[in-house]
Amino acid sequence: DNQQTHFPQTSPRLNFFALGPDAVSAMGALDQRVLQSDLEKSLVELVRILVLQINACAFDIDRRAADARRAGESGDDATLQVGRDTSFFSERVALAWAEALTQSADMHATDSLWASAERLFEHSRPANLTLATNAASSWNRFAIAFHKPQP
Repeated sequence: DNQQTHFPQTSPRLNFFALGPDAVSAMGALDQRVLQSDLEKSLVELVRILVLQINACAFDIDRRAADARRAGESGDDATLQVGRDTSFFSERVALAWAEALTQSADMHATDSLWASAERLFEHSRPANLTLATNAASSWNRFAIAFHKPQP
């Protein structure tokens, strides 16, 4: 069941949307910057889905999968949820980079992975991919810290 979270039997700690509007506004601005970047919206959504999976914040995956389909990603929820198995090399490199950054304690953004990303992505795309990964992880940290309930 993809409605599992880190906190399946706990109560929400606080409504950070209501009690931390400045923090939420700053996070929203970060999301807007990511969406205005040179990354395809479908790739941004795949990165978000992967980060949700890694961080075991599955309560938002259904919505993100729908967002990915609207952004042009094809496939069913299972395909979208295993985006790192994509047949597109550029998506595989992008998702490997996002995974390495999200699981930095277990794996690292190695020089060889960086070389692949640098060859594949021009200009500001590696920085924007890193920003997209960090933004997704930051939202997950808010949800984990404050036990965000399912919508």
